[in-house]
Amino acid sequence: MGKIGIFFTLLILAFQASAQQVEVAGYFTQDSAKLGERVGFVLKAKYPETTHVIFPDSAYDFSPLVLLEKKTFISNTQEGITTDSAVYFLSNFSLDPSVFLALPVYELSRYDSITYFTNEAELKLKLTLDSIPEQLVFQENNVYQPLERSFNWLLIGLIAGAVIFIFGILAFVFADRIKAIFKKNREKIRWIQFERKWKKLANLLSQNPNQELADEVIGLWKGYLESLTDQPFQEWTSSEIADALDDREIFKALRSIDMIIYAGREAKTEEATSYLFGIAKATYLNKLNQIGHERATR
Repeated sequence: MGKIGIFFTLLILAFQASAQQVEVAGYFTQDSAKLGERVGFVLKAKYPETTHVIFPDSAYDFSPLVLLEKKTFISNTQEGITTDSAVYFLSNFSLDPSVFLALPVYELSRYDSITYFTNEAELKLKLTLDSIPEQLVFQENNVYQPLERSFNWLLIGLIAGAVIFIFGILAFVFADRIKAIFKKNREKIRWIQFERKWKKLANLLSQNPNQELADEVIGLWKGYLESLTDQPFQEWTSSEIADALDDREIFKALRSIDMIIYAGREAKTEEATSYLFGIAKATYLNKLNQIGHERATR
């Protein structure tokens, strides 16, 4: 045997010795599974600590199985031997009675890599039905089963259109009455708010006559009268308001409160505030009658 023959013999022996250094094993965690059921495949490898080994990832073709998830574990090294393991969670969608799987483990060297395959592991298909009867047997049932009816959008649209049309006619016919009711309710709410605030301020003014309270009372009364009549009560003097309403008693009532504002005098205000309140109420009631009269004449 020549030197070349000896060289190749040693090379083959070295390759075989290296190949024996990596041990791989693989198996399913259960021997059978239903169609699409999640099942685990355990892959283990033992190799020298100095050897670099990698497991297949999601890029590997697991056909006819489908990879769902890969779970890896921390390597364990004892006395120079490293143990690696991983669990591949797979699903079987094949109708074959059994499927077989052998996964590779790759040993990386400086210039090349060596592939080690596990033995083929078998996974049997578990059928939900043990067998299909030759003749189908139907269960008798003479109870009436209601059927779902499709939603009739055309009918609903016609009904909705008719309702809108009727409401439109009613709104057109009773528009004036509806507006009058709305205006009356609005005036009633304003009156309630005015009455509540007026009584509170008038009571405070009678107990403690001062310029600030007197000015607030006059401003409240003028503002309310202005909202009822659309006349510039806020801009008018006391005499101008009395002339506009043709009532000299209003001038006296406003004058007695004006004396507190402009002259700083103390005065009894109960009679003045009571009279002004009566004028506001009479104007409010006249406004309600006016709204009703406007609706009747249309």
